[in-house]
Amino acid sequence: MVKTKLEQIISLMEEVENDTSIPKNVRKAVSDAKEKMKSDEVELRTRASSAIYLLDEVSNDINMPMHARTQIWTLMSALETVKS
Repeated sequence: MVKTKLEQIISLMEEVENDTSIPKNVRKAVSDAKEKMKSDEVELRTRASSAIYLLDEVSNDINMPMHARTQIWTLMSALETVKS
């Protein structure tokens, strides 16, 4: 079940990454978070915490469209469930 959830999160991250209406710095943060989640070197809880931190930093970007902000919050929420 965790693996399925992880695949869904990575899929959503890829959607955000490929959305050109989202500022480049936000897409970069999502890309970095995705790479952290894909790494098997660190425990899942730690990877999820790192990804949440990266997304939280850009979640208040004033240039971000509202739909992107909602996607970022959705990602953060999904990562919280994996972390628990």
